[in-house]
Amino acid sequence: MRDLMHKAEIQQLVRDAYAAIQFPAAAGAVLYSREQLGQLPPGAHEWSLGVGNPVAWAALRPGEVVLDLGCGGGIDTILAARAVHPGGRAVGLDLLPEMLQRAGEHAADAGLDNVEFIEGEMEAIPLPDATVDVVVSNGVVNLSARKTRVFHELARVLRSGGRTSLTDVIVDDHLPTEILTHPSAWAG
Repeated sequence: MRDLMHKAEIQQLVRDAYAAIQFPAAAGAVLYSREQLGQLPPGAHEWSLGVGNPVAWAALRPGEVVLDLGCGGGIDTILAARAVHPGGRAVGLDLLPEMLQRAGEHAADAGLDNVEFIEGEMEAIPLPDATVDVVVSNGVVNLSARKTRVFHELARVLRSGGRTSLTDVIVDDHLPTEILTHPSAWAG
């Protein structure tokens, strides 16, 4: 697919779209089991804006380190932290400080001590090489104009034998440019 927009422009579209959300609709929460939702404080599922349930497919085990790429309100980070306990930890990465604040509050409400949240870009993950066992991501990779760079970063932070569990959406690159460059195509 052609790179039709610059990274900074796309990031600003994403920032604006998420800043405009006043009342989350828990749209992504329907993708989780009743058991999973029972493990969460209300805010975590209310701010679920994803398109799938990557934790359900990640086969997480106690002791693993999990990176939640684009953690948003923290639903997948919290579920991952519970799944890798004892001995493991979950790291939520997000571009938006306001989402990191929400995720941190939700994790505190859940009583977790094996979770951390860091601000950063998925194209330049602020973690050392080979420090993550599993990467989960829920409807986020599509927000990058540089998807190849994102996958390079995932490979860099994963340990040998590491794995990913990604849920996402795609846009057909045969669509007209005016649709592909519309803010809704990037942040909707």
